[in-house]
Amino acid sequence: MQKLLNTNKKEIRERISHLLNNQEEKERVRKSLIIENKLFKLAGFAKAKTILFYASFDGEVDTYQMIRKAQKLGKKIALPVIAKERRELLLALIGSVDESLQDGPYGIKEPILNETNQISADVIDFVVVPGVAFDKNRNRLGRGGGYYDRFLARLAKNIPTAGLAFDFQIVDQLPVERHDFAVTSLITN
Repeated sequence: MQKLLNTNKKEIRERISHLLNNQEEKERVRKSLIIENKLFKLAGFAKAKTILFYASFDGEVDTYQMIRKAQKLGKKIALPVIAKERRELLLALIGSVDESLQDGPYGIKEPILNETNQISADVIDFVVVPGVAFDKNRNRLGRGGGYYDRFLARLAKNIPTAGLAFDFQIVDQLPVERHDFAVTSLITN
């Protein structure tokens, strides 16, 4: 756990992003598997029928293998689609994580949204939330666009959320603002 008190969000993002980008791929895969095993043991995850994942990006905990495994267990998987002009996340069910995903506005992979795959947040049973950093109180620091905070604000309060993070992404305390949302579970290696 890193002590980054008295550090602003930008500095924390830069420091953790550097660590993410410089982690050896073999270590990233090994640690991601540990995190996956813990995630799949969560009661809320096990009960969930429709799960919102994110497409891992830029050295993050690998979610692609988790998505494949969850689908083999019969779970429906949705991925976010960034509606940049509306500054919100839209949700799309995917048939397979291996299907053609496109680069979204920030280079993060997302499905092509259409009338047949778009779903509303009220059908989601569990949300896997990305974050650059998390703290001991499960507060998260995202990439700075506020998309997930706005999405979590409109999500039913009883829906479990889990942040996935490598050990070096956990800090003692993050600067928290009124609009920031903590996750209900934080899973690390």
